[in-house]
Amino acid sequence: MSSSVLLQGFGLGLSMIIPIGAQNAFVLNQGVRRHHHVATATLCFLCDFALIALGVFGGGAMLSSNETLLSVVTLGGIAFLLTYAYQSLKRAWVGEEESTESESAKTGKGLMAVLIGAAAVTLLNPHVYLDTVVVLGSIGGQFEPAQRTAFAVGTMLASMVWFYGIALGAAKMSPVLSKPNVRKTIDILVAGMMIYVAFLLMQKWMMGLEG
Repeated sequence: MSSSVLLQGFGLGLSMIIPIGAQNAFVLNQGVRRHHHVATATLCFLCDFALIALGVFGGGAMLSSNETLLSVVTLGGIAFLLTYAYQSLKRAWVGEEESTESESAKTGKGLMAVLIGAAAVTLLNPHVYLDTVVVLGSIGGQFEPAQRTAFAVGTMLASMVWFYGIALGAAKMSPVLSKPNVRKTIDILVAGMMIYVAFLLMQKWMMGLEG
């Protein structure tokens, strides 16, 4: 396995993953709240693992040519992002205690909801497919089989380092980031990010219809 190709995959993987703002905002938000943040990071990493493998080992062209599937994913993503933005703004307006259940109840039955949210913010964003499957897949497909594996491993390591890094880092800083004013600011910024990404997706989808 070539270390230079692995490092190339790692660097390119970071450049693709870091700008996916809605996904990062979701992981960061769970980390600040210390609410199943490790499980959130794990699910995001496993989704990337599967999508990168699909792209590098041959599935990118099939997905990029399926306009109907991409349209369904886009509309689902817009709906989820706007819903999550509304929830974040509600927390910022009325506070964490009034807008959610008690901490014990939330922890007891909230894992599935968090995992569904993490899956939605990952899989209902067409940028994830375009970046991890199509772009990384087309680049990785140019390597010989052994080097292709090294490239895929490098991009997967980038995903793992990034998601666990922001989840654990946010949890570590939670005593500071969870102060009411800071928490409110984060919720507003997260909502703004979600609305912005939803707007970009809607704009791109409408341009596709016109085209």
